[in-house]
Amino acid sequence: MMDSMVLRALVAADRRASYLRLSGGFPVPLAGMIYWLILAGAGQLLDFKGWLMVAVWGSGLIFPLALLLAKLFNCHFIGDRTAVTNVLLPAFISMLLFWPVLAASLSISPELAPLILAIGMSGHWPIIGWTYDRVGLYAGHALIRALITTLIWFWLPDARLTLLPLSVAILYGLTVLAILMDVRRLRD
Repeated sequence: MMDSMVLRALVAADRRASYLRLSGGFPVPLAGMIYWLILAGAGQLLDFKGWLMVAVWGSGLIFPLALLLAKLFNCHFIGDRTAVTNVLLPAFISMLLFWPVLAASLSISPELAPLILAIGMSGHWPIIGWTYDRVGLYAGHALIRALITTLIWFWLPDARLTLLPLSVAILYGLTVLAILMDVRRLRD
């Protein structure tokens, strides 16, 4: 029978190997950055109802865009299998649980939608980070995102459709850079 410490070490090594093999799955946050940049632009051009339509329906394009970017960058995260791959489905399910909150808010207080989207769409980040043995980096993204968007929400209410999504896009870009720098450091 295998010692639990040995098993933990083997699983951690498997997680780190996946992180390196997939370059931290960077095409997915890159797709998220593009989505949020589009929302920042939509905030300049559209009224709230138009922005909300782009935000809700456009969110369905993030994953297909991530697949396209993965193909472009030769980073095929879909076919990758590790000892912890099975945790991904529950991670995404937990993230999707924010949608009923968004739907309920639209009937009572629709202006909450940008904040709910910004925070709700990051709920799976800490778990994704765990699968790569990089909780700090990925959870940090989610926590900083929640903090920044909440501060913008309260301090700059007129920027909820522009600066709020732009801040998420910038954070995505910085996170992609941090992931790629971390991967490079580990490979060297």
